[in-house]
Amino acid sequence: MRLLRSTDLALRVLMRLAVADDTSPTTRQVASDMDVPYTHAAKVVAELQHLGLVDARRGRGGGLALTERGRTASVGTVVRTFEGDGDVVDCEGGTTPCPLNSACRLRGALRRAQEAFFATLDPVTVGDMVAEPTGPLLLGISRGPRGD
Repeated sequence: MRLLRSTDLALRVLMRLAVADDTSPTTRQVASDMDVPYTHAAKVVAELQHLGLVDARRGRGGGLALTERGRTASVGTVVRTFEGDGDVVDCEGGTTPCPLNSACRLRGALRRAQEAFFATLDPVTVGDMVAEPTGPLLLGISRGPRGD
């Protein structure tokens, strides 16, 4: 299974904010640190804010901050939210459904594998993902060569 770009970015934003200390980076700074388009980062941040995982403040002294709910959020829940609950394969096939659809055992096996994937991520929190040695390394990367 391959994560959507938005799911990957959401997890990286959460991790970045988890090590932000007392700073409040802007969406533009986070996008730059992660080398992604600002518009893509802004959409992901808006969804994270809607979920209550990130607090975003505009204007002077504004920026992004991880909420307590964000720090303790289950990675499995975040991935499910961004990935959606669709099947790994599209058995309906748009205009031409799979001829095996009524008697296929693969669809169920793939669904169980997908649920096992999510279940593995469920006990992992955002805080867990930035524990030593990841957090300090991530903080060093996010400051970049500019030292800011």
